[in-house]
Amino acid sequence: MQEKVRRTNAERSRSTREALLEAARALFVTAGYAATGTPEIVKAAAVTRGALYHHFADKAALFEGVVRQEAQAVANAIAAATAGIVDPRQALEAGADAFLDAMAVEGRTRLLLIDGPAVLGREAMERIDRETASATLLEGIAQLAGREADEDIRVLASMLSSAFDRAALDIAGGADDRPYRRQLKKLLSTVPAILAQ
Repeated sequence: MQEKVRRTNAERSRSTREALLEAARALFVTAGYAATGTPEIVKAAAVTRGALYHHFADKAALFEGVVRQEAQAVANAIAAATAGIVDPRQALEAGADAFLDAMAVEGRTRLLLIDGPAVLGREAMERIDRETASATLLEGIAQLAGREADEDIRVLASMLSSAFDRAALDIAGGADDRPYRRQLKKLLSTVPAILAQ
């Protein structure tokens, strides 16, 4: 019986955390981080302020939770799209499309590429990126190069990641995604020649 109560408490805690993240995400996307207050978040999540501070130290920590969740969703989409693809170049191209598709989710570009760096800082965002989507790009480039990720591969992955982010921003701003998809694939096709020099 006690184990069932504990499980119920754990489920309730998880449900509260998910409600906070969902409500916060919606408000951060529509109003922005600065204009969103914790009273609005707890009201939208239908929880108490105490529940908010039980799960997150403050609004910034809650925002980081939202950003981590979004970044992980992008990484998961890339992993799903590339699962089972043996050829490294095909995997990178499928990953490129999956990245742009995942970033097209309403509000994601704002959270990850605009408000995220402004609120959490560049170092924190780079750390989150290294743990999620950027890690898939680094791994893909290393596989395409046929070697372990060295300094050249890390630098190239960082530069390509910036190109992907810029494409996502432009597409979120209303640009046609098709030329961006084509050009990103052309960039990826140059990776072996660049690394061979």
